[in-house]
Amino acid sequence: MMRHAAIALAACLALGCGGGADPQPEPKPKSGAESGVGAKPAPKEEPRPELMPAKLADPEPQHILVAHVLVAFAGTGTKATRNKEAADKLAYQVLARARKGEDFNKLIKEFSDDEGEGVYGMANHKVSPVGEEYERRKMVPAFGDGGFKLDVGSVGMSVYDAQKSPFGWHIIKRLK
Repeated sequence: MMRHAAIALAACLALGCGGGADPQPEPKPKSGAESGVGAKPAPKEEPRPELMPAKLADPEPQHILVAHVLVAFAGTGTKATRNKEAADKLAYQVLARARKGEDFNKLIKEFSDDEGEGVYGMANHKVSPVGEEYERRKMVPAFGDGGFKLDVGSVGMSVYDAQKSPFGWHIIKRLK
């Protein structure tokens, strides 16, 4: 009998006694803030608009003219001194204002960290530039890609990305 009990105990230890269920970690007790007791409600964040309009240019044109507001932050190779979070917030505010129809040239003058005039002509891939146009491939990828997707008169935004948009956020309006 002792032998049967020892075998049963060994089998139980080897196979586990959990009834076949996978072991799960025990839930950690919630603190007052996590359980909702005495917690302050989280601040409401404003919903962010779509970055590009629902209708995009198709097929992409050979040449475009775009205006843009560059919203940069300290450390992006511009003269901007704001931090990244402030730049992100400002970029969405400028996008909203532009979409409401505010004068885009005034937005450029007031907010852009681009040292140029903020208006650029671009020639698409495998198309020769005309006049003072830039080759798309020589522009920051997010800027060129965003500009060519827009219909004339539309406003979109390319967000900061260290590789594709290293200078910051580009709020872009296609003019031609």
